[in-house]
Amino acid sequence: MRALIPFTQTLAEASAQVIRRYFRTSMSIEHKADATPVTVADRKAEEVMRELIMKEFPGHGVIGEEWGKHQPDAEYVWVLDPIDGTKNFVSGSFLFGTLIALLRHGRPILGVIHHPLLDQFLVGTEGQAWLNGQRTSVRPCPGIEDATLLASAHWTAHRHQDGPAFEALTRQVRLYRTWGDCHGYYLVATGFADIMVDPVVALWDAMAVIPVVEGAGGRITDYQGGDPVVGGSLVATAGGIHDQVIRLLNPPT
Repeated sequence: MRALIPFTQTLAEASAQVIRRYFRTSMSIEHKADATPVTVADRKAEEVMRELIMKEFPGHGVIGEEWGKHQPDAEYVWVLDPIDGTKNFVSGSFLFGTLIALLRHGRPILGVIHHPLLDQFLVGTEGQAWLNGQRTSVRPCPGIEDATLLASAHWTAHRHQDGPAFEALTRQVRLYRTWGDCHGYYLVATGFADIMVDPVVALWDAMAVIPVVEGAGGRITDYQGGDPVVGGSLVATAGGIHDQVIRLLNPPT
């Protein structure tokens, strides 16, 4: 898998060239059926990555947020989210990124979080993670009261999980902020935050961040502490506090 890292960096840089051209420009914004925005930057960035993958690995599959599935039953499948945090992107915020994952038999074995404006390339595989070529890891977090908690959107916990339990957790931690989407997992994996919560996620939101967080020494599960690959939600932590976070998010009824 480490031999593939230079190729994933090529994918990230190719998509970044597209994204930078459109950032803070007067482009049209469409909305999908689920009301999430999509732009020409999302579509073109995914296009260039798909073309590179199909040329280099014609036997691999590709699943992308914008252009769907190609050979999804292949042994190796790439999962792409060209702009994770499109709402931030169209609002002129730099808190967005590109997610690239490689699955083998449906399990993520390599993941990338790339911040195209900040030139930050974070990759995880085989139990290790690197930020711009340097090893990175989560930071120690003695307890919940010491933690920095991040989430993408406050109301999604009320819509998809136990909202009051999430509210209670925000009051127990040291700091709570909505520096979410892929940037939240980036901050946990690089030792600047301790908990990232996503009450609901799609396949392309989740697959890349799993090897990154685990490679950095953190823990990542679904909201109830189960398999993050199939759970449809994510909780990532610095590790030691993970079980306690899961208990607090899911109090007994």
